[in-house]
Amino acid sequence: MADQLIDTRARGQVATAELPTRALPPEPSTPPDPTACVVLVDAHGHPRGECPKATVHHAATPLHLGFSCYVVGDDGRVLLTQRAAVKRTWPGVWTNACCGHPRPGETLRQAVTRHLEAELGVAPTHLTVAIPDFTYRAEMADGTVEHEVCPVVIARIDRTPQPDPAEVGDHEWVAWERLVDRAYKRPESLSPWSVEQIRQMTSIELQPQAWLERRDAADGMLDRVPGPRTWARPG
Repeated sequence: MADQLIDTRARGQVATAELPTRALPPEPSTPPDPTACVVLVDAHGHPRGECPKATVHHAATPLHLGFSCYVVGDDGRVLLTQRAAVKRTWPGVWTNACCGHPRPGETLRQAVTRHLEAELGVAPTHLTVAIPDFTYRAEMADGTVEHEVCPVVIARIDRTPQPDPAEVGDHEWVAWERLVDRAYKRPESLSPWSVEQIRQMTSIELQPQAWLERRDAADGMLDRVPGPRTWARPG
């Protein structure tokens, strides 16, 4: 799959708006690990090295592994979160439930579980892969780039979210049809990656609830540590 090039400068991404001044950012319930690294990959998704997460995002961000997680409630509604104003990338932007980066030696399931617990105070009771090879490149108004091989995961969770204010500014549950309509009619109101992911999931003509009820060969990647043959992209 070719990279999705999404220039948010042209779309007037809300990251260009001035954000409220704070004396101090909120303290996260789990302090970030300053030594955490992300997995760098080549054009085929093969791991080729590591880079500190604290320094990986800049004007020439290298392609690296990430993930996007969509949380679906028992009533079929989907959880949206607003990224905290102190986030390095896309602060204040509404997006899917959580995003993150698998650490070196970590499986996709472990990475998703870690972020759900740290950011939303929940644990997944079921995970499935919706788009195994989603890849995108997006640029903020200040020139900061996000560039990821980013599998899209659907999750069911065990309790009501209790977001960490250092990660999540706000959250709401929305009907899938309403979210799809927003992605097509007001794409600037959502993160660039979620807009493209929602559109791709819509093209498959499955409701998120239905994803949780199916079994797919791509789900095998949940429990594999990324390697030359385990997370390779087609082609």
